[in-house]
Amino acid sequence: MSAPFYKNFLKPLFFRMDPEKAHHLAVDALTLLSHTPGLRPLLAAWNRVPTEVKPVEAFGLSFPNRVGLAAGFDKNAVCWPAFEALGFGHVEIGTVTALAQPGNPKPRMFRFPEEGALLNRMGFNNDGAEAVAARLADMPGPGQRRIPLGVNIGKSKVASLDEAVADYRASFLALADHADYLVVNVSSPNTPDLRKLQEESRLSDLLGELCRLNGERAERRPILLKIAPDLSDVQLDGILEILMDLGLDGIIATNTTMARPEPFQDIDQAGGISGEPVEAMSTEIIAKIAKRANGELPIIGVGGIYSPDTAKRKIDAGATLTQIYTGMVYEGPFLAKRIAHFLAKELD
Repeated sequence: MSAPFYKNFLKPLFFRMDPEKAHHLAVDALTLLSHTPGLRPLLAAWNRVPTEVKPVEAFGLSFPNRVGLAAGFDKNAVCWPAFEALGFGHVEIGTVTALAQPGNPKPRMFRFPEEGALLNRMGFNNDGAEAVAARLADMPGPGQRRIPLGVNIGKSKVASLDEAVADYRASFLALADHADYLVVNVSSPNTPDLRKLQEESRLSDLLGELCRLNGERAERRPILLKIAPDLSDVQLDGILEILMDLGLDGIIATNTTMARPEPFQDIDQAGGISGEPVEAMSTEIIAKIAKRANGELPIIGVGGIYSPDTAKRKIDAGATLTQIYTGMVYEGPFLAKRIAHFLAKELD
Protein backbone atom coordinates (compact mmCIF):
# COMPACT_ATOMS: atom_id res chain seq x y z
CA MET A 1 0.00 0.00 0.00
CA SER A 2 1.73 3.14 -1.22
CA ALA A 3 1.47 6.53 0.46
CA PRO A 4 -0.50 7.99 -2.50
CA PHE A 5 -2.99 5.10 -2.36
CA TYR A 6 -3.57 5.69 1.34
CA LYS A 7 -3.87 9.48 0.98
CA ASN A 8 -6.05 9.39 -2.14
CA PHE A 9 -8.37 6.48 -1.31
CA LEU A 10 -8.22 5.00 2.19
CA LYS A 11 -7.66 8.19 4.14
CA PRO A 12 -10.71 9.98 2.68
CA LEU A 13 -12.78 6.88 3.47
CA PHE A 14 -11.56 6.69 7.06
CA PHE A 15 -11.91 10.44 7.59
CA ARG A 16 -15.59 10.32 6.63
CA MET A 17 -16.12 8.04 9.62
CA ASP A 18 -16.21 8.82 13.30
CA PRO A 19 -12.53 8.64 14.42
CA GLU A 20 -13.10 5.85 16.93
CA LYS A 21 -15.12 3.80 14.42
CA ALA A 22 -12.31 4.21 11.88
CA HIS A 23 -9.83 3.11 14.54
CA HIS A 24 -11.78 -0.08 15.26
CA LEU A 25 -12.00 -0.83 11.54
CA ALA A 26 -8.22 -0.48 11.23
CA VAL A 27 -7.68 -2.74 14.25
CA ASP A 28 -9.98 -5.38 12.72
CA ALA A 29 -8.09 -5.26 9.41
CA LEU A 30 -4.73 -5.59 11.16
CA THR A 31 -6.04 -8.43 13.32
CA LEU A 32 -6.94 -10.25 10.11
CA LEU A 33 -3.45 -9.60 8.76
CA SER A 34 -1.97 -10.96 12.01
CA HIS A 35 -3.74 -14.27 11.44
CA THR A 36 -3.21 -14.63 7.68
CA PRO A 37 -0.65 -17.40 7.06
CA GLY A 38 2.01 -16.49 4.55
CA LEU A 39 1.01 -12.87 3.99
CA ARG A 40 2.40 -11.41 7.21
CA PRO A 41 5.92 -12.89 6.88
CA LEU A 42 5.98 -11.97 3.20
CA LEU A 43 5.14 -8.34 3.95
CA ALA A 44 7.62 -8.29 6.83
CA ALA A 45 10.43 -9.48 4.57
CA TRP A 46 9.50 -6.80 2.02
CA ASN A 47 9.35 -3.94 4.51
CA ARG A 48 12.15 -4.60 6.99
CA VAL A 49 15.40 -2.66 6.81
CA PRO A 50 18.32 -4.33 4.97
CA THR A 51 19.79 -7.26 6.84
CA GLU A 52 23.24 -5.70 6.88
CA VAL A 53 21.95 -2.90 9.14
CA LYS A 54 22.93 -3.65 12.72
CA PRO A 55 20.12 -3.87 15.28
CA VAL A 56 19.73 -1.03 17.77
CA GLU A 57 20.59 -2.03 21.33
CA ALA A 58 18.66 -0.38 24.17
CA PHE A 59 17.93 -1.34 27.80
CA GLY A 60 19.16 -4.88 27.19
CA LEU A 61 17.00 -5.52 24.13
CA SER A 62 17.74 -5.68 20.41
CA PHE A 63 15.55 -3.67 18.03
CA PRO A 64 15.69 -4.30 14.26
CA ASN A 65 15.09 -0.60 13.59
CA ARG A 66 14.45 2.65 15.47
CA VAL A 67 10.68 3.02 14.89
CA GLY A 68 7.96 1.57 17.09
CA LEU A 69 4.21 1.84 17.53
CA ALA A 70 3.21 3.99 20.51
CA ALA A 71 0.75 2.73 23.09
CA GLY A 72 -2.89 3.55 22.47
CA PHE A 73 -3.47 1.86 19.13
CA ASP A 74 -3.55 -1.80 20.15
CA LYS A 75 -4.92 -1.48 23.65
CA ASN A 76 -5.79 -5.16 24.09
CA ALA A 77 -2.98 -7.01 22.27
CA VAL A 78 -5.17 -8.19 19.40
CA CYS A 79 -3.28 -7.01 16.31
CA TRP A 80 0.30 -6.21 17.32
CA PRO A 81 1.95 -8.98 15.19
CA ALA A 82 0.78 -7.16 12.05
CA PHE A 83 3.04 -4.21 12.75
CA GLU A 84 6.21 -6.17 12.04
CA ALA A 85 4.76 -6.71 8.56
CA LEU A 86 4.35 -2.94 8.19
CA GLY A 87 8.00 -2.28 8.97
CA PHE A 88 7.88 -1.43 12.67
CA GLY A 89 10.82 -2.34 14.89
CA HIS A 90 8.81 -2.72 18.09
CA VAL A 91 5.24 -2.41 19.37
CA GLU A 92 3.87 -1.11 22.64
CA ILE A 93 0.41 -2.33 23.60
CA GLY A 94 -1.96 -0.80 26.11
CA THR A 95 -2.48 1.16 28.18
CA VAL A 96 -3.65 -1.83 30.25
CA THR A 97 -5.16 -1.40 33.71
CA ALA A 98 -5.57 -3.95 36.48
CA LEU A 99 -9.35 -3.83 36.10
CA ALA A 100 -11.28 -3.90 32.84
CA GLN A 101 -12.93 -0.57 32.13
CA PRO A 102 -14.98 1.01 29.33
CA GLY A 103 -13.17 4.35 29.30
CA ASN A 104 -14.73 7.78 29.13
CA PRO A 105 -18.08 8.62 27.51
CA LYS A 106 -18.20 9.00 23.72
CA PRO A 107 -17.39 10.92 21.62
CA ARG A 108 -13.83 10.89 22.92
CA MET A 109 -11.55 11.19 19.87
CA PHE A 110 -11.38 14.16 17.51
CA ARG A 111 -9.36 14.95 14.39
CA PHE A 112 -7.85 18.29 13.43
CA PRO A 113 -6.56 17.65 9.90
CA GLU A 114 -5.28 21.16 9.21
CA GLU A 115 -3.10 20.94 12.30
CA GLY A 116 -2.10 17.28 11.81
CA ALA A 117 -3.43 16.58 15.29
CA LEU A 118 -5.73 14.36 17.31
CA LEU A 119 -7.44 15.17 20.58
CA ASN A 120 -8.47 12.22 22.71
CA ARG A 121 -9.93 11.54 26.11
CA MET A 122 -10.26 7.77 25.78
CA GLY A 123 -9.70 7.04 29.46
CA PHE A 124 -7.76 3.76 29.29
CA ASN A 125 -10.58 1.68 27.79
CA ASN A 126 -9.26 -1.90 27.86
CA ASP A 127 -10.06 -5.51 28.75
CA GLY A 128 -8.01 -5.54 31.96
CA ALA A 129 -4.65 -7.05 32.86
CA GLU A 130 -5.78 -10.65 33.36
CA ALA A 131 -7.61 -10.80 30.01
CA VAL A 132 -4.71 -9.22 28.12
CA ALA A 133 -2.26 -11.56 29.85
CA ALA A 134 -4.34 -14.58 28.81
CA ARG A 135 -4.36 -13.32 25.22
CA LEU A 136 -0.58 -12.83 25.21
CA ALA A 137 -0.08 -16.29 26.70
CA ASP A 138 -1.46 -17.76 23.47
CA MET A 139 1.03 -15.80 21.34
CA PRO A 140 4.81 -16.03 20.94
CA GLY A 141 6.46 -14.85 24.14
CA PRO A 142 9.68 -13.02 24.99
CA GLY A 143 12.61 -14.48 23.07
CA GLN A 144 10.30 -15.88 20.38
CA ARG A 145 9.39 -12.62 18.62
CA ARG A 146 11.08 -10.88 15.74
CA ILE A 147 10.38 -7.49 17.31
CA PRO A 148 10.18 -6.52 21.01
CA LEU A 149 6.77 -6.09 22.61
CA GLY A 150 6.29 -3.47 25.30
CA VAL A 151 3.35 -3.47 27.69
CA ASN A 152 2.15 -0.10 28.93
CA ILE A 153 0.35 -0.17 32.30
CA GLY A 154 -1.76 2.53 33.96
CA LYS A 155 -4.00 3.15 36.94
CA SER A 156 -7.55 1.81 37.02
CA LYS A 157 -10.03 4.68 37.20
CA VAL A 158 -11.68 3.36 40.37
CA ALA A 159 -8.36 3.09 42.21
CA SER A 160 -7.64 6.11 44.40
CA LEU A 161 -4.18 7.66 44.55
CA ASP A 162 -3.59 5.82 47.82
CA GLU A 163 -4.49 2.54 46.08
CA ALA A 164 -2.38 3.26 42.99
CA VAL A 165 0.70 1.28 44.01
CA ALA A 166 -1.35 -1.87 44.65
CA ASP A 167 -3.22 -1.32 41.38
CA TYR A 168 -0.03 -1.08 39.31
CA ARG A 169 1.43 -4.01 41.23
CA ALA A 170 -1.47 -6.21 40.11
CA SER A 171 -0.92 -5.25 36.46
CA PHE A 172 2.82 -5.82 36.71
CA LEU A 173 2.41 -9.27 38.22
CA ALA A 174 -0.13 -10.28 35.57
CA LEU A 175 1.77 -8.99 32.55
CA ALA A 176 5.52 -9.05 33.24
CA ASP A 177 5.97 -12.64 32.03
CA HIS A 178 4.59 -11.67 28.61
CA ALA A 179 6.44 -8.38 28.06
CA ASP A 180 9.87 -7.65 26.63
CA TYR A 181 9.68 -4.37 28.54
CA LEU A 182 7.09 -2.59 30.67
CA VAL A 183 6.09 1.06 30.67
CA VAL A 184 4.65 2.82 33.71
CA ASN A 185 2.18 5.39 32.39
CA VAL A 186 1.61 8.22 34.85
CA SER A 187 1.12 10.90 32.22
CA SER A 188 -2.22 10.39 30.48
CA PRO A 189 -4.46 13.42 31.07
CA ASN A 190 -7.65 11.38 30.76
CA THR A 191 -7.72 9.47 34.06
CA PRO A 192 -8.58 11.61 37.12
CA ASP A 193 -5.51 12.47 39.24
CA LEU A 194 -3.21 10.20 37.22
CA ARG A 195 -0.66 12.94 36.55
CA LYS A 196 -0.37 13.51 40.30
CA LEU A 197 1.63 10.27 40.29
CA GLN A 198 4.41 12.28 38.64
CA GLU A 199 4.86 14.08 41.98
CA GLU A 200 8.15 13.01 43.52
CA SER A 201 6.91 11.26 46.68
CA ARG A 202 4.18 9.29 44.92
CA LEU A 203 6.38 8.43 41.94
CA SER A 204 9.21 7.23 44.18
CA ASP A 205 6.85 4.90 46.07
CA LEU A 206 5.30 3.53 42.87
CA LEU A 207 8.50 2.92 40.95
CA GLY A 208 10.29 1.68 44.05
CA GLU A 209 7.67 -1.04 44.54
CA LEU A 210 7.74 -2.11 40.88
CA CYS A 211 11.54 -2.22 40.90
CA ARG A 212 11.41 -4.35 44.06
CA LEU A 213 9.02 -6.80 42.39
CA ASN A 214 11.18 -6.83 39.29
CA GLY A 215 14.26 -7.64 41.32
CA GLU A 216 12.54 -10.69 42.80
CA ARG A 217 11.88 -12.17 39.37
CA ALA A 218 14.07 -14.96 37.99
CA GLU A 219 14.35 -12.85 34.85
CA ARG A 220 13.82 -9.13 35.31
CA ARG A 221 12.14 -6.97 32.70
CA PRO A 222 13.25 -3.47 31.65
CA ILE A 223 10.98 -0.82 33.18
CA LEU A 224 10.47 2.57 31.55
CA LEU A 225 8.49 5.61 32.65
CA LYS A 226 6.27 7.60 30.27
CA ILE A 227 6.08 11.30 31.08
CA ALA A 228 4.00 14.29 30.01
CA PRO A 229 5.33 17.14 27.86
CA ASP A 230 3.86 19.70 30.26
CA LEU A 231 6.42 19.30 33.07
CA SER A 232 8.35 22.24 34.46
CA ASP A 233 12.15 22.03 34.65
CA VAL A 234 11.92 21.52 38.41
CA GLN A 235 9.44 18.66 37.99
CA LEU A 236 11.57 17.05 35.29
CA ASP A 237 14.70 17.27 37.42
CA GLY A 238 12.91 15.60 40.33
CA ILE A 239 11.65 12.77 38.12
CA LEU A 240 15.07 12.18 36.60
CA GLU A 241 16.67 12.04 40.04
CA ILE A 242 14.23 9.29 41.07
CA LEU A 243 14.80 7.34 37.86
CA MET A 244 18.58 7.49 38.19
CA ASP A 245 18.49 6.58 41.90
CA LEU A 246 16.30 3.54 41.22
CA GLY A 247 18.23 2.49 38.14
CA LEU A 248 15.19 2.59 35.88
CA ASP A 249 15.94 1.30 32.40
CA GLY A 250 14.60 4.16 30.29
CA ILE A 251 12.08 6.92 29.73
CA ILE A 252 9.45 7.65 27.07
CA ALA A 253 9.03 11.30 26.16
CA THR A 254 6.27 12.25 25.73
CA ASN A 255 2.56 11.65 26.14
CA THR A 256 -0.16 14.04 24.89
CA THR A 257 -0.30 17.65 26.03
CA MET A 258 -2.94 19.50 28.02
CA ALA A 259 -1.67 22.82 26.66
CA ARG A 260 -3.88 24.66 24.22
CA PRO A 261 -1.63 26.47 21.74
CA GLU A 262 -3.11 28.26 18.77
CA PRO A 263 -5.47 27.32 17.12
CA PHE A 264 -6.79 25.16 20.00
CA GLN A 265 -7.37 27.93 22.54
CA ASP A 266 -11.06 28.29 21.76
CA ILE A 267 -11.82 24.57 21.37
CA ASP A 268 -14.18 23.44 24.12
CA GLN A 269 -13.00 19.84 24.36
CA ALA A 270 -11.20 18.18 27.26
CA GLY A 271 -8.41 15.71 26.53
CA GLY A 272 -4.82 15.47 25.39
CA ILE A 273 -3.53 16.71 22.05
CA SER A 274 -1.13 14.61 19.98
CA GLY A 275 0.48 15.07 16.59
CA GLU A 276 2.26 18.02 15.03
CA PRO A 277 1.46 20.55 17.82
CA VAL A 278 3.46 18.36 20.25
CA GLU A 279 6.52 17.91 18.01
CA ALA A 280 8.62 20.79 19.32
CA MET A 281 7.52 20.27 22.94
CA SER A 282 8.52 16.62 23.04
CA THR A 283 11.79 17.24 21.22
CA GLU A 284 12.71 19.92 23.75
CA ILE A 285 11.97 17.55 26.65
CA ILE A 286 14.12 14.86 25.03
CA ALA A 287 17.04 17.27 24.70
CA LYS A 288 16.72 18.27 28.37
CA ILE A 289 16.64 14.63 29.50
CA ALA A 290 19.66 13.70 27.40
CA LYS A 291 21.65 16.62 28.79
CA ARG A 292 20.67 16.21 32.43
CA ALA A 293 21.08 12.42 32.45
CA ASN A 294 24.40 12.68 30.59
CA GLY A 295 23.19 10.13 28.07
CA GLU A 296 22.85 7.46 30.77
CA LEU A 297 19.08 7.05 30.44
CA PRO A 298 17.84 5.58 27.14
CA ILE A 299 15.03 7.66 25.65
CA ILE A 300 12.18 6.67 23.37
CA GLY A 301 11.07 9.82 21.57
CA VAL A 302 7.40 10.18 20.68
CA GLY A 303 5.21 13.13 19.78
CA GLY A 304 4.57 14.79 16.44
CA ILE A 305 6.59 12.43 14.25
CA TYR A 306 5.05 12.55 10.79
CA SER A 307 8.08 12.26 8.49
CA PRO A 308 11.64 10.90 8.41
CA ASP A 309 12.98 14.38 9.19
CA THR A 310 10.83 14.83 12.30
CA ALA A 311 11.94 11.38 13.51
CA LYS A 312 15.58 12.33 13.03
CA ARG A 313 15.04 15.45 15.13
CA LYS A 314 14.15 13.18 18.03
CA ILE A 315 17.32 11.12 17.49
CA ASP A 316 19.45 14.26 17.14
CA ALA A 317 17.97 15.56 20.41
CA GLY A 318 19.08 12.40 22.23
CA ALA A 319 16.51 9.67 21.66
CA THR A 320 17.67 6.14 20.89
CA LEU A 321 14.31 4.94 19.56
CA THR A 322 11.14 6.61 18.30
CA GLN A 323 7.43 5.80 18.32
CA ILE A 324 4.56 6.95 16.11
CA TYR A 325 0.77 6.87 16.22
CA THR A 326 -0.93 10.11 15.12
CA GLY A 327 1.51 10.49 12.23
CA MET A 328 0.41 7.09 10.95
CA VAL A 329 -3.23 8.24 10.98
CA TYR A 330 -2.36 11.10 8.64
CA GLU A 331 0.48 9.60 6.58
CA GLY A 332 -0.53 5.95 6.32
CA PRO A 333 0.50 2.55 7.70
CA PHE A 334 3.88 2.43 5.94
CA LEU A 335 5.18 5.61 7.56
CA ALA A 336 7.23 3.42 9.90
CA LYS A 337 8.95 1.73 6.97
CA ARG A 338 9.83 5.08 5.39
CA ILE A 339 11.25 6.40 8.64
CA ALA A 340 13.09 3.19 9.55
CA HIS A 341 14.82 2.96 6.17
CA PHE A 342 15.73 6.66 6.29
CA LEU A 343 17.22 6.44 9.78
CA ALA A 344 19.06 3.24 8.93
CA LYS A 345 20.66 4.96 5.98
CA GLU A 346 21.43 8.18 7.88
CA LEU A 347 22.54 6.75 11.22
CA ASP A 348 23.30 3.05 11.11
